[in-house]
Amino acid sequence: MDPDFTRILNGLQEGKVDAAELLPVVYDELRRLATRKMANESVAHTLQPTALVHEAWLRLSGSDSSSEWENRAHFFGAAAEAMRRILVDHARKKKSAKRGGGIQHEDIDETPIELAVPPDELLAVHEALDALAKEDETAAQLVKLRYFVGMTMDEAASALGMKKRTAEALWTYSKIWLKRAISAE
Repeated sequence: MDPDFTRILNGLQEGKVDAAELLPVVYDELRRLATRKMANESVAHTLQPTALVHEAWLRLSGSDSSSEWENRAHFFGAAAEAMRRILVDHARKKKSAKRGGGIQHEDIDETPIELAVPPDELLAVHEALDALAKEDETAAQLVKLRYFVGMTMDEAASALGMKKRTAEALWTYSKIWLKRAISAE
């Protein structure tokens, strides 16, 4: 475990440091995850990994729970959730516009995200993931890290504090569970 991360996390919990001190410690890792996630996007996408990291950071640091991160796994789980919600929000907007949701107001400062996966698929996984979380929270966390953040199996297992073989078995279970849940809809 990174000693700076632990020191800052302890300071956050004690109210002695600001969440902004954590960003330089985790930025490179968040950027690497976002880059890996964006590598699967279409060539025409306009969102850069940096923008995805910044948007996720704004959501993380702006939340009241920033001082409640228990450990590295908890933090990266929260980061995965933030990235997931950014992608899901965009998919909902795109799907709404596709259904004739009217002219969509777009701020100049807002960076549009172009998804490689169809919005319907992203929304189906998102909705099924909420149901999976009720049954098995760890499985849902693993899916968020792998599907929405793009972590490798080694990275996700490490973030969740489990052995790679355990994570692989849980990943297999999660994929089957989600496929059945989505098919049932």
